[in-house]
Amino acid sequence: MEVTICGARGSTPAPGADFLRFGGHTSCLAIAHEGEVPHLLLDAGTGIRRVPALLDGGPFVGTILLGHLHWDHTQGIPFFNAGDRPDARVTVCMPADGDPEAALEKMMSVPNFPITPRQLRGEWSFVALESGRHKFEGFEVLALEIPHKGGRTFGYRVSDGVSSIAYLSDHCPISLGPGPAGLGEYHEAALALASGCDVLIHDAQYTDTELPDRASWGHSACGYAVGLGEAAGAGRVLLHHHDPPRTDDAVDAIVASFAGAAVPVAAAAEGLVLHLGA
Repeated sequence: MEVTICGARGSTPAPGADFLRFGGHTSCLAIAHEGEVPHLLLDAGTGIRRVPALLDGGPFVGTILLGHLHWDHTQGIPFFNAGDRPDARVTVCMPADGDPEAALEKMMSVPNFPITPRQLRGEWSFVALESGRHKFEGFEVLALEIPHKGGRTFGYRVSDGVSSIAYLSDHCPISLGPGPAGLGEYHEAALALASGCDVLIHDAQYTDTELPDRASWGHSACGYAVGLGEAAGAGRVLLHHHDPPRTDDAVDAIVASFAGAAVPVAAAAEGLVLHLGA
């Protein structure tokens, strides 16, 4: 399995010289079987604009799994030129909560945008996804509901039968209680998604010291992401969904602070490619 980090920023894009190494695009991962182009995307933030370069000039033919419908996970859809062409075939799946196409139209329709999702070129379909086990584009996918403020939210586990990743990009475990470290509960869904995975890609928007003032904002502390990785036996942890003002140097300092962790810790960086199971 090949995983490309196309966007690792949270909440809003972060352009500028201080954000070059980890990137300013919002959440998007491209997943491919080794030696193939990607047919599975996790989230569709502005990072989705990097996906066409991975497709050898061809259209996107595949599935987009949205963790939830906040802007930073959907705002790349109308600018995804590999999907907005006559030969594209795109299935967009999102947590079931009413009509999925109508939900996307709240973001993408007049007066907020000049066209609706249905007016994109190619064959687009919109699916309300229930939690549980699914098969998409030759991958086994486990979708489980996780706490996050402002709408039903899924975390995903993706496996090709040899390797696996867990993706919890927006996660507010403190809403379920303080947990053993005061940063949130290691609850059943989080542990099931992350258990024994090769890589845990997890919301790390706030430092542990920032969390008390921002606990109601819907995100995790870096220490929670690392603690979950340790508790779940993950092979490594990639800190993801970086806070918009978090500079490259600040992200480096956070990673360095976990040098003694029981699990290897790094930060998700735009353009990073993970070759798993090779």
